[in-house]
Amino acid sequence: MTLGYLVRRLLAVILILFVVTFAVFAITMILPGNAAVMILGEYGTDEAVAALERRLGLDQPWYIQYSNWISGILQGDFGQSLRLSLPVADVVGDAFWNSASLAITALVSVTIIAIPLGVVAALKRGTTADLVIGLFSYIGSSMPEFVTATLLLVFVAGPALGLLPAGGFVALGESVGGFAAHVVLPATTLGLILTAHISRQVRSEMSEVLASDYIRAARLKGLSERRVIRHHALPNSLAPAVAVISLDIGYLLGGIIVVEEIFAWPGLGRLLIYALENRDLPVIQAITLLLATVYALTNLLSDIIIAFLDPRVHYA
Repeated sequence: MTLGYLVRRLLAVILILFVVTFAVFAITMILPGNAAVMILGEYGTDEAVAALERRLGLDQPWYIQYSNWISGILQGDFGQSLRLSLPVADVVGDAFWNSASLAITALVSVTIIAIPLGVVAALKRGTTADLVIGLFSYIGSSMPEFVTATLLLVFVAGPALGLLPAGGFVALGESVGGFAAHVVLPATTLGLILTAHISRQVRSEMSEVLASDYIRAARLKGLSERRVIRHHALPNSLAPAVAVISLDIGYLLGGIIVVEEIFAWPGLGRLLIYALENRDLPVIQAITLLLATVYALTNLLSDIIIAFLDPRVHYA
């Protein structure tokens, strides 16, 4: 991987984010409803609504509003929440770290579980273990988040067992045990489909690698099976899985919106729903731009990891 490639990719990320800012701004502009009316309520007078629109800058042409928003972002100022009357950076920042703690927990758990499952299924291809893992993958892939969340709430957090809290949030800094108890169910809901998807990908790639010529050559050299798997088969099988994981980040970000609402997790998902309901345009724009940034940088990071895992990959 060359420095020029990295520079071009970073410039492409910047260009993509610029396009995203324009698209997000345009979409929020055409949303139905009036932010000033929603803030003042249905009994707000026309004079009060007009005065609030002037104070918030909502009466200006769209291109003036867009240029003011972009210039503020470049200075680290995402504006003021129309509904909460707080800086958007503070509101979105707190929600982002709450969502990040949930997403990282789910992603780390998925990686630890899914990769070994895929490897075992490939090594035991055609056996009962392979059949059981494949059945789990098909069931996991077919269950949407709201179904998984409902089943977990009924059978794990319900009155019959009551093993874990049904919802809520405890910050990691306040109590590690409290955070762990509250994060299990939402992380499991997010991770089930990802685990099924990634384990199937690893099994498919691992099966192809094990049937390749260089693996047969390594075995003919007298290398132990463990060394063949660890140093030759596994690294080449993980490179495509990394690409799949980076693409699944998009699913993870989308799934968080549903899961956070079901489990009352105070993250970006719940905040986005609140902002949409109250037409809080600066918050909607900031969250969407933040999610797009995370997704773009994650894809760039996956390309770098793949280049390190597979020496055959060269980015010109």
